[in-house]
Amino acid sequence: MVVDALSDETVNRLFHALADSTRRDILRRAAAGELSVSRLAEAYPMSFAAVQKHVAVLEAAGLVSKERRGREQLVSTAPDAVDQAHRALDALAEAWERRLNRMSDLLRQETPGNGPR
Repeated sequence: MVVDALSDETVNRLFHALADSTRRDILRRAAAGELSVSRLAEAYPMSFAAVQKHVAVLEAAGLVSKERRGREQLVSTAPDAVDQAHRALDALAEAWERRLNRMSDLLRQETPGNGPR
């Protein structure tokens, strides 16, 4: 399972970063094209420092990267990390689906008229 291949710390950082709606929005905006942190900050009713902190959480999770160009820090999405989060969610969904299928099998076995197998 992919989740097992990723360390708990990596998965925790990914999901912590994605748990916040502002960070998800920053990620969406960065996916559309490189944006400076100052340009991102204009879109939110919070301080520049608060937006920088959100970007830092995304960067620590590997979801975005920053590149300094002159006076600006440009933020871009790291597609590999987004794919990691997607695969981790898929693996969790598969695990739950297997559990639910097993429970359905057990319930069918116990249905009157079927008898135990």
